[in-house]
Amino acid sequence: MRVVVAGSSGLIGTALVAHLRGAGHEVLRLVRRTPAAPDERGWDPPAGTIQDGTLDGADAVVNLNGAGIADRPWTGARKQLIRDSRNVPTDVLAAAVARHGVPVLVSGSAVGYYGDTGDHVVDESAPSGSGFLADVCRDWEAAAAPAADAGARVVLVRTGLVLSPSGGLLAMLRPLFKGFLGGRIGKGTQYMPWVSLDDQVSAIRFAVETDGLSGPANVTGPVPVTNSEFTREMAAAVGRPAPFPVPGPLVSTVLGEMGREMLLGGQRAVPAALLEAGFQFRHHTVGDALSAAVGT
Repeated sequence: MRVVVAGSSGLIGTALVAHLRGAGHEVLRLVRRTPAAPDERGWDPPAGTIQDGTLDGADAVVNLNGAGIADRPWTGARKQLIRDSRNVPTDVLAAAVARHGVPVLVSGSAVGYYGDTGDHVVDESAPSGSGFLADVCRDWEAAAAPAADAGARVVLVRTGLVLSPSGGLLAMLRPLFKGFLGGRIGKGTQYMPWVSLDDQVSAIRFAVETDGLSGPANVTGPVPVTNSEFTREMAAAVGRPAPFPVPGPLVSTVLGEMGREMLLGGQRAVPAALLEAGFQFRHHTVGDALSAAVGT
């Protein structure tokens, strides 16, 4: 297949491009600068333009755009950037998919769509929740609607916390745990919807290739865990104790809304749509995923 990938330079995008090529697919990467390689095509989301011919003969478009949500405080300007960096590119890509008759759009989203679900299990049939991230995800998914309206098969990839050996969440946690500074956050009863990077990119490829999959799809490990359980498995993976719990009020005071939504809340999300469509996870437990990611 010929697959056009937007957001190919990020943690997931870089791994996805290599994974798709390893499976025999041709990949074109959208870049926001002057193209400098044969597989690159230029585009300018704010201007609504994509280089001529980019989608000619394309079998699928994968949309992984979006500024980081945990690397900077949620100021008003940052929150607007988080929204715009998702909605604007998705608007452009969905319109282009519709205009060129591309059969498939796999577009990013996140399990933040559900808000804080406590200990309630949520699959793709659950309604959207409350909070900033839920609002972002609703608008992000709605931006892909023109492609579906035009007849494309649209898969909305509701991603969890991606566990990678080369960056992301573990890049922040590993030094803390190795330095004996790891510990549960707050009460530790909030759920952490984890997924290994291997399974993340495999699930996106599965979404590209599988005709029977459409609509929202939770990309999370099949066995959800609480923050306390994750902390215990992380400590075991790095061979260190995790003796220092972080009080919830401290998180709320220091990180504000971002801390309350991302660290003190969570989603007990399960990948029902993927499993029903026949996807097979490589890492079934968070212990397996952490051991693979940290090299133990």
